[in-house]
Amino acid sequence: MTVSTGSSQSSGCSDLLHVMLLDDDELLRDRVLAPRLRQFGFDVTAIGRMAEMAAAVEMQRPDIVLLDIGLPDSDGFTVVRWLHAELPGTGIVMLTGRSENIDRVRGLSEGADAYLSKPVEIDVLVATLQSLARRLKLSPACAAAENVWRLDSNDWLLLSPTSGRVALSKAERCLLEKFMQHPNQVVSRESLIGTLTNDVHEFDPHRLDSLIHRLRRKVLATLGQSLPLDAIYGQGYLFAVN
Repeated sequence: MTVSTGSSQSSGCSDLLHVMLLDDDELLRDRVLAPRLRQFGFDVTAIGRMAEMAAAVEMQRPDIVLLDIGLPDSDGFTVVRWLHAELPGTGIVMLTGRSENIDRVRGLSEGADAYLSKPVEIDVLVATLQSLARRLKLSPACAAAENVWRLDSNDWLLLSPTSGRVALSKAERCLLEKFMQHPNQVVSRESLIGTLTNDVHEFDPHRLDSLIHRLRRKVLATLGQSLPLDAIYGQGYLFAVN
């Protein structure tokens, strides 16, 4: 099975890491893993059989493939070999209910980058995908510390001036990206709401305030320093940078 691969597309508020999720457990795939990964800012294509991969790859080449070891028409080891032959450079994470060390050793020996056992905590899965993305994507220049608040170019992380890291949801990253596009400027509430939804008239403005409040608390709790984000009464919010 040979495929041609086009350039990776992007969606959402920024260039998203594209994860192809290959698992025949429909409930786990479509109701748990795919929506949770999207909440953390990943662009997810979810399929249930190896036979669907060629068509899915034609539509959008994945950055990382997250796959179950047991499939109805193949097995994870065969998929790993196919990926190395057809999509070299693609990250591979095996996710399986099998706990035997022999499967883990074989998976890593075949070329998987990581091997996780089900049930897996979503935070562990996200951290694994983000760590792999750094190894695959980031150049030394991108990884160099800068004395400013900034967004990691591939992971959904906020980096502090002291190189602290805070994991972000999709909504949090979209807001911060908007603020960083307009440093030291008041960004109106309407503009921020438009960043989060296309249906601005149905969006409860209090949700924006709650989201920003939770983001501030998370940054303070994680880093021990305050995010320089101030509410400007009657206007919006201002991200203050030097």
